[in-house]
Amino acid sequence: MKHLIVILILFSASVLTLYGQHTEKKALSLMGTDFEITVVARDQQKAQEAILMATTEIKRIESLISSWDPDSQTSLINQQAGIAPVAVDAELFNLIKRSLAISQLTDGAFDISFAGTDKIWSFDGKEHAMPSQATISESVSRVGYEKIQLDDSARTVFLPEKGMKIAFGAIGKGYAADRAKQLLQGNGIEAGIINASGDLASWGMLPEGKPWTVAITNPLNPDHAFGVLPIHEGSVVTSGNYEKYALIDGLRYAHIIDPRSGLPSRGIVSATVFCGRAELGDALATSLFVIGVSTGLDRINQMPGVECIIVDDNGTIHTSKNIRFDSIK
Repeated sequence: MKHLIVILILFSASVLTLYGQHTEKKALSLMGTDFEITVVARDQQKAQEAILMATTEIKRIESLISSWDPDSQTSLINQQAGIAPVAVDAELFNLIKRSLAISQLTDGAFDISFAGTDKIWSFDGKEHAMPSQATISESVSRVGYEKIQLDDSARTVFLPEKGMKIAFGAIGKGYAADRAKQLLQGNGIEAGIINASGDLASWGMLPEGKPWTVAITNPLNPDHAFGVLPIHEGSVVTSGNYEKYALIDGLRYAHIIDPRSGLPSRGIVSATVFCGRAELGDALATSLFVIGVSTGLDRINQMPGVECIIVDDNGTIHTSKNIRFDSIK
């Protein structure tokens, strides 16, 4: 579940003309969630055309990767699980390849085949007993990114077991934000932000020559921001895990589940990742919940150009080694 604990510091109006440039933002419902597209252009017409262009691109991506649309290539892969490989477009094939690479990078903490899990948790705050180990193990018996078979020459994807599924819930919105950003950049839009419900892809500067700025808030105290950070060319992605949970034997289990064990994660309430691509940040932010604070920080510190801020369930803030922000008093 995504929650925006990174708050853009922009402007209150939907349109603003400053320094000879026009800035406009629009809120939309896309991919089953809230998007906000902000662009800086030479005039209002150009800005509105850019927002429409980005919206069309995001809808196109949704039609490609949606596992809810029975006619999408992703759904066809799932329908043919255990039956036959499926030839797909290069775009989807490459997204799956990158997803498997992230799975390897995170030791399986991120896994697009998690879509095939049995739903044995409600995370409504009313669960008070752990399911049996047999039930938990069975719930993830069809999960395993290493099972997914790719044929580069034929560009096919095969899920070898009946009931296996893939889905892009933990990477798709980030990918859509990146693609919309790339499209607008290629069409002469010099600055903007695509905010896919907490997955931010940014480029350029505000009209007055200042960088976009975000405030980082504590999810356990959302009215208090503890720091601000400038965003330059890159992405900021936040995952939150503090509303849907199970309380069992006095321990709080959050709704992000380890795809390897079937057990829900513990210890982290939010993770914010800063990196070049929202797609990667999206996957890493979710993975941090599974691998935990210590291992997560160690892994992020080994990745060039990637930083993170983690808030644990005690409200303690942990940052990777190169994070620098201005404290808010």
